[in-house]
Amino acid sequence: MPFFKKYQSQFQVPAKLSDILSKLTDDSDYAAVFIPSGHDALIGLPESEDVAEVLRWFMHNDRFVISICHGPAAFLALRSGENPLNGYSLCAFPDAADKQTPDIGYMLGHLTWYFGEKLTGMGMTLVNTEIKGSVHQDRKLLTGDSPFAANALGKLAAEQLLKAYVD
Repeated sequence: MPFFKKYQSQFQVPAKLSDILSKLTDDSDYAAVFIPSGHDALIGLPESEDVAEVLRWFMHNDRFVISICHGPAAFLALRSGENPLNGYSLCAFPDAADKQTPDIGYMLGHLTWYFGEKLTGMGMTLVNTEIKGSVHQDRKLLTGDSPFAANALGKLAAEQLLKAYVD
């Protein structure tokens, strides 16, 4: 049976994050969580206690956290309570680039806040100031700066996951 057909009903009605959280144990076989990109990541995820708990579970259980572009804005969910990403370095879509997006016609107006400066204020270090398709690894945190980094981040994630779980 083709993969999609086998899981089609699950794709059509995905589980809620809170449902997945309620089933996580130290023995759960999740190897990584991926937080995708887009300005949508700035809405809801930074305030979500469920996102914070997922991040904490993955970090405390020595699993991978993978994110790209604006996805690391979800790490702001760790502002309340313990922040296991304190002291980590990452790359993400730079605030300076977000401040230019209305000028190039990408967005209608300026953002009301910028996630990079908030992550820095939480004890994380941003290693990039430009968009170059860069990826970065700090322990089991794998990040990419923009959609231009998608291929390299996918390769890095595959390499690290195979190394951790197959070798």
